[in-house]
Amino acid sequence: MTYDDISDFAAVLPRSGALAGLDFGEKTIGVAISDLRRSVSTPTLTIKRRKFTQDAQSLLALCNERQVVGLVLGLPRNMDGSEGPRCQKTRAFARNLAGPSDLPITFWDERLTTVAAERALLEADASRARRAELIDQVAAGLILQGALDRLGNLA
Repeated sequence: MTYDDISDFAAVLPRSGALAGLDFGEKTIGVAISDLRRSVSTPTLTIKRRKFTQDAQSLLALCNERQVVGLVLGLPRNMDGSEGPRCQKTRAFARNLAGPSDLPITFWDERLTTVAAERALLEADASRARRAELIDQVAAGLILQGALDRLGNLA
């Protein structure tokens, strides 16, 4: 089930359990996972996209292994707040993922997260190759941390 409002998402979550943040892109899916108390987001891995079924299997296996109880999917809105083709693809991915999974899914505005992730990696003095390797999972970490902070304020 997908939820546009994070309050509705929070209402269906169990008291504890990790959340996963996803940065869904054309070629990769960046993944970050929270701790079980949902206070800290940790960039975890980048899934190289192939076919939806393979991507979903990889993602759901990780979610099962890490006790994930919900997904936060970055929604790439335009700078004016409108939704373009990338948002439509992200929403379609969420709808398709809701089929094989019982995990609730919500969306989080991801405007400028890749820019912030790039800046953080530059400040950490990561090489160009290392930045390319980590950028999607760091962006997923920023998406998830924003949602975790908001969920913490709802409690």
